[in-house]
Amino acid sequence: MQIIRIHADAPLKPALGEACTGCGVCCLAEPCPVGMLVSLRRSGACRALRWSETERRYRCGLMEGVAGRRTPWARWARRLIAAGAGCDSDAELQ
Repeated sequence: MQIIRIHADAPLKPALGEACTGCGVCCLAEPCPVGMLVSLRRSGACRALRWSETERRYRCGLMEGVAGRRTPWARWARRLIAAGAGCDSDAELQ
């Protein structure tokens, strides 16, 4: 069992394989392979994860870029984390 802290306004976690809602569960539980490089850790929340107050959801900071401009590695990160492929977190929330 693991306890993660989720923003109170975060959307509900989708079922495995369904479209991402930006709930943040996957990245708050552990960083993906790209997140491990950025976070310099193998467990715990990914340091690249960002909360979007306007969208009321979590976003990957690697794909968001800086000041509205995409970073050079955004496309690479998007491919490595399979963005758009659906929820890959099998975490069960209580």
